[in-house]
Amino acid sequence: MDNFLKDVLKGLQSSPKYLQSKYFYDKKGDELFQKIMASGEYYLTNCEMEIFTTQIAEIADAIVDGQRQLDVIEFGAGDATKSSHLLKELLKRKAIGAYFPIDISNHIIELLNRALPPMLPGLNIHGLNGEYFSMLSKANEISNNRKLVLFLGANIGNFKFNEMPQFCNRLHNELSAGDLVLIGFDLKKHPRKIRNAYDDAQGFTREFNLNLLTRINRELNADFDIEQFDHYASYDPDNGACKSYLVSLAKQDVCIGKNHLIYFEKDETIFMEISQKYSIEEINKTALESGFTPVAHFFDGNKYFTDVVWRVEK
Repeated sequence: MDNFLKDVLKGLQSSPKYLQSKYFYDKKGDELFQKIMASGEYYLTNCEMEIFTTQIAEIADAIVDGQRQLDVIEFGAGDATKSSHLLKELLKRKAIGAYFPIDISNHIIELLNRALPPMLPGLNIHGLNGEYFSMLSKANEISNNRKLVLFLGANIGNFKFNEMPQFCNRLHNELSAGDLVLIGFDLKKHPRKIRNAYDDAQGFTREFNLNLLTRINRELNADFDIEQFDHYASYDPDNGACKSYLVSLAKQDVCIGKNHLIYFEKDETIFMEISQKYSIEEINKTALESGFTPVAHFFDGNKYFTDVVWRVEK
């Protein structure tokens, strides 16, 4: 709670205002994101699911190294719908030691700990609730097997363009020579296709963003009038940045707790999230500059999306 309050106040007292997207995922946020992924405009889920259902043997071929078992560590595991295809293939090949799903939502970790063992008999699962790198360190303490880190769903796009290489550098430094990462990247394409994915006609993305204000009201004793904020999505095809904002519809004051007053001008925005899009050239350049060797690229049929395998070099 202390970190949540601290981060919310820091963001809303900044100019321009912002909130951290990691706080979207309370129970209601999880449910809304599932609806977003199932919407017709949100092509990313179907593209990556196509890769994982039609090319899973080839992905496993790029990962499996003889008789050496590996641990699968998944950042932002969600419901593991896609990764379960890979886990099943690795179990069949007797190539997996353990699965460590990491998620900031304890609700998700509890769900995975219950749901996956009956679905994937023999899977050794250690669900970890917390931040990516601190939980990666914990997984390394539990097992010294070779590691495969999954970061699917284009979640890497939630870093700004200049922040993504820093994340990849840190990931490389936390792993050992021969470890692997499998990362999903959304590729640059027609701007309207991208923008529509973050502004669906049914309004699930709007609800998803506004739900964070509801969470702040509930958990931090705030008084946001949800009806006085709207959702706006933009996409810049030059730099690949797709951004989501909330817009204040009136001049208004918001109290957070007893001691904090936040003032909004009419039409003032809160920056909520970025979903960065990449070219293949940008992806490969980042891999090499971060110390990884690109091993393989897997594409959906439209080449809207790619899952890449990189190997750690030291």
